Amino acid sequence: MRIISGTLKSRRINPPKNLPVRPTTDMAKEALFNIISNIYDFSELNVLDLFSGTGSISYEFYSRECANVTAVDQNFKCINFIRKTKENLNMDSLDVIQANCFSFLEKAWNKYDIIFADPPYDMPDFDNVVKLVFDKNLLSNNGMLIVEHSKNTHLNNFSQYVNTRKYGSVHFSFFENQD
Repeated sequence: MRIISGTLKSRRINPPKNLPVRPTTDMAKEALFNIISNIYDFSELNVLDLFSGTGSISYEFYSRECANVTAVDQNFKCINFIRKTKENLNMDSLDVIQANCFSFLEKAWNKYDIIFADPPYDMPDFDNVVKLVFDKNLLSNNGMLIVEHSKNTHLNNFSQYVNTRKYGSVHFSFFENQD
């Protein structure tokens, strides 16, 4: 796994084999960040990375010098790995939180410019991620929710849905705050 661009470009991150994760492929990650970079100025972004796993997406946002990045995952081993990587790479504006992502969303009060969610593909309540983000009004004006999922998940029934992009077996559905 590598950081594609920014101040930490080309840094290799080697997560332990025993983490219960499915990291976003470099090809999909690069395509995703090309889309985001055409819309936003990274230096102004407050980002939330839900179901962070290895932290790959958080590191990419941090490397592109986002104002603040928050990584949330409930798995202790994943959180420890992200904290160690944060320390090794001196990522001071990366906040790492161990929590159930649904509980975190229920209690959240911050506004985010981008919320990225990469739940387990077989998670039964996938729709609840989208529902909670919009019910709790967690996106800033012109904010975007991006959900990574498999081809078997369809999230186009939400009024905030914009589109889905496919990169191999990875699908990203985009939602916008329409306030």
